[in-house]
Amino acid sequence: MVGGSTPSPQDVQATFCATLVDEWVRLGVRHAIVAPGSRSTPMALAVAASDEVAVQVVHDERVAAFTALGVGVDGAPALLLCTSGTAAANFFPAVVEAGLSAIPMIVLTADRPEELQGVGAPQTIDQHELYGSHTRWFVDVGVPDGADRDGWRPLAAEVWARAAAGPVHVNLPFREPLVGRIGELPGPSSVASEHRSVTPDTDPVPTGFDQQRGVILAGGTSGVDPELVAELARRTGWPILADPLSGMRSYPGAVTTFDSLLRHDAFAADHAADVVVRVGRPAASKVLTQWGDRDGTTLVQVGGPGAIDPGRNVTARCTIEQLLAAEPGGATGTTWPARWRHAEQLADAAIQETLATFDELTEPGVARTVADHLPEGALLTVASSMPVRDLEWFGGAAARAHANRGANGIDGTLSTALGRALDGRPSVALVGDLAFVHDSNALVALAERGADLRIVVVDNDGGGIFSFLPQASELPEERFEQLFGTPLGTDVNALAAAHGIDATTVSTVAELADRLRTPGPWVVRVPS
Repeated sequence: MVGGSTPSPQDVQATFCATLVDEWVRLGVRHAIVAPGSRSTPMALAVAASDEVAVQVVHDERVAAFTALGVGVDGAPALLLCTSGTAAANFFPAVVEAGLSAIPMIVLTADRPEELQGVGAPQTIDQHELYGSHTRWFVDVGVPDGADRDGWRPLAAEVWARAAAGPVHVNLPFREPLVGRIGELPGPSSVASEHRSVTPDTDPVPTGFDQQRGVILAGGTSGVDPELVAELARRTGWPILADPLSGMRSYPGAVTTFDSLLRHDAFAADHAADVVVRVGRPAASKVLTQWGDRDGTTLVQVGGPGAIDPGRNVTARCTIEQLLAAEPGGATGTTWPARWRHAEQLADAAIQETLATFDELTEPGVARTVADHLPEGALLTVASSMPVRDLEWFGGAAARAHANRGANGIDGTLSTALGRALDGRPSVALVGDLAFVHDSNALVALAERGADLRIVVVDNDGGGIFSFLPQASELPEERFEQLFGTPLGTDVNALAAAHGIDATTVSTVAELADRLRTPGPWVVRVPS
């Protein structure tokens, strides 16, 4: 009731939205990413009215969605809001990534009411189940009705609970008029959501698991406590071949130079593993994947996200607790761990020595410099193209980053890094020029956001990663450059300057290290 009278439909809409936002704030939401539009007005006004929600208005819906993804990488889900129509479709790439990487996200799409569906109304598409299986849950709430007010907070709690495991899509039909007054909210509910996450099926620890020649492949977004992985390594003596996305490169027994080591045929053959424990996703290194896929190897998959078995050769899916409970002796008391440690020391020294021979930065040198000179407390986001591989192969023990490896797309890297900066921590993005240009709309209004975003662009004028494909040697050079080299001819610094962002070019380790110490936002270009 507002002023003792029956609330109008627009007031019911306003109160409904305010109730959802209030409940989400109670549960932990702190950020809302709003792509502006008309039909979303009731929810936009509700998030803007909350003193507990930091609102970022992002004009490009794809940028907005990846910004929300970046928020979810390091904490609670953000609210991601857009108007109806193709605005919602532009969220799709980030929703796919969040779904495949189990990143929390609450996707709110405004919609036309039922009477405007299928009659040619503007900005109207079929938004039901728009994102398919990439969301953890879809709900169309219908046009808000005051008779349902007792269910508003339980609805918000259900959305929150399901979003912990990945994106949830809430479709919000609103009728005009869209601006209403917020009335009295339903009282907080003490009833928690009944939704419970589904525990994935596991297998028994396979026979023959306890072998001397074992390794642990630590990958990203596994959902597994790294301390337990380290405990398994301690008990077994098995080396941890650590992807930078695992955050485990600083742990005892970590091997960071595995790609270089396994490119040496004699070493790879002499150190063939009988058992491989893969935690989370596979690393970017195809060499590592092929080495671990040897016939006769026992491959145990631990953690997700989702079902990880691209080679269809997983022997068993187990939890880390199951493996520890099996009390494996592994390589304890043998020379196996010492051989890996010695090889790691030699390979890393050779990499550092080689990088030091160049007067100017190489692409591997950029990755090493960023890893070694990342500011205290800074968060690194790296593009899923050559930068993530350079960091994995040459970044050394200090390399620690996030990359959008769910779908392995280059889209949204800057926006993801922006989302990670919204809580006040320095955020560094390491990208190639193609990924930079692809997501350059993240620079819109960046100077006004108060976000400490530091962007390092390796500029090789196109998609350098494609030069590693078989097409590079099998096609005429002109055709390869046309279809795969993708030269851009874009002035990176001029593009940044057009958005009011400080931009410069560096070519040495000292220059890049000095720049990394400077608060953002800024762009630094490293020509290659």
